[in-house]
Amino acid sequence: MSPLPAHMTDRWRNRAEPGPGQGTLYWHILMGDHPEAQDLAQDAQERLADIPGLHITPTEWLHITTHVAGPTEEITDAQQHDMLAMAQGLLTKIPPVNVTLDRILYHPEAIAVAVQPTDPLARIREAIQEATLKVTGSEGSTEGPEPWTPHMTIAYSETDQPAGPLITALGRELPTRRIIIDTVTLVDQRGAERRWDWHPVGNARLLGHR
Repeated sequence: MSPLPAHMTDRWRNRAEPGPGQGTLYWHILMGDHPEAQDLAQDAQERLADIPGLHITPTEWLHITTHVAGPTEEITDAQQHDMLAMAQGLLTKIPPVNVTLDRILYHPEAIAVAVQPTDPLARIREAIQEATLKVTGSEGSTEGPEPWTPHMTIAYSETDQPAGPLITALGRELPTRRIIIDTVTLVDQRGAERRWDWHPVGNARLLGHR
C-alpha cells in the first residue's frame, strides 16, 4: 500500500462480485468487538467526514482479511465445519497476539491502518491456509499483493478523486491502540461486498501459551 497514491479510484468499477444468493467464504480476524478498534475507526472516520466518495466500513464488520477459502457453492457445510475443526487444532499451538494499530496505509481503492507485528499474524494465516487446503483440496486465494500486509480497512473509495485531500485530513499515523487477537472467524459473505451481508460460520481460537 505504498508509495502514497496520487489518485483514488472506484473499488467496485471493475470488480467481479457474487450475485444475489451467492457467497464467498473468508477467514477474517473480526475487530468490531474491540473498543480500541472501534475508537480508532471513529477517530479516522471523523477526520474524513467532510470528504465525499468514501464507503465507510461498518463498525460491526471491522476486520483483518486473513484468507479467502472460496465460493460457498464449492465448499459444503460439512467441509466448512471440518475447516474450522482443523484450524482450531492448528491454532491451539499458537498463543494470542498483542498487536498495535496506528500507521495509516493508503491504496487507490482504500484507506486502512496497519496491524503489527506481522510475523505472529503470518503464523495464523499459514495455519488457516493449511486447514483450507487439507479440507477442500484448494489453496483458496489471497486478496492483494504478497508479501501480506495485515491491515484493517477504514474506508473504501467509490469514486475517482485526488488522494491529497484525504492524506492531508487523516495524516500518516493515529494515536496507537493496542489489542489482543485471540480468534479467527470463518465468514460467509453473501452478495456484493458493499451490502455487508455477512454470516459468521464459526470461530477458531488461539489457545497456545505465551
